[in-house]
Amino acid sequence: MRELSVFVDESGNLGDDAKYYLLALVLHDQSKDVFEHIGRYESTLAQRGLRDIPLHMNPLMRANEDYKGMTAQERNRLLTCFSSFAWKCPFSYKVLSYRRSHFKSDGDLFSKMKRDLILLLFDKLETLQAYDIVKIYYDDGQGMVTDALHAAFEYALNKQAIIYRDCTPADFRLQQIADFICEIELAAIKYEANEAGGTERIFFGTNRDFKKNYLKKLRKKRLE
Repeated sequence: MRELSVFVDESGNLGDDAKYYLLALVLHDQSKDVFEHIGRYESTLAQRGLRDIPLHMNPLMRANEDYKGMTAQERNRLLTCFSSFAWKCPFSYKVLSYRRSHFKSDGDLFSKMKRDLILLLFDKLETLQAYDIVKIYYDDGQGMVTDALHAAFEYALNKQAIIYRDCTPADFRLQQIADFICEIELAAIKYEANEAGGTERIFFGTNRDFKKNYLKKLRKKRLE
């Protein structure tokens, strides 16, 4: 049986003051091996004397949580290793992005997100229907995201083909890639709007550096 995994992550939280909200979907055909790439990534970390920390971009860039006490150079080395792994990994992705000031409430934003998800799924319906099983991985961190995912996938696909899996980034490298993609696509928005701050510039450099070293490589995997 053909199986598709969809790993979901978001950038932005309900009620916070972030300007943007992003939802990333990472699609992986289970017939394409990722374990070889994961093994090489973990070997690279060990060879370079770096800790194998499940990637979480926001804490990495701000030296919080598991990255507390690490220098910017150490965190940059971790990011370089992970990004190299991500470029080689077989997946495609789609990001839905929203400027929160365009919506009267978070409820309006998530209604729009649900509609956009449905349109995306119908646009790719022939591809999705070629799979016997579609597994959706999300940590249920935000109830409105969970509701939107259920509503969209169950509207577009046969419910019997859909399986939901609760997950944490520590358990799945592709979930970490979804987190990585959210931060890269958010940085792209900020650079374009001249809103990139010191943190982005420390890790991504100038807009030109960012596009060359990160965005251009990532966009090769974007679902068109």
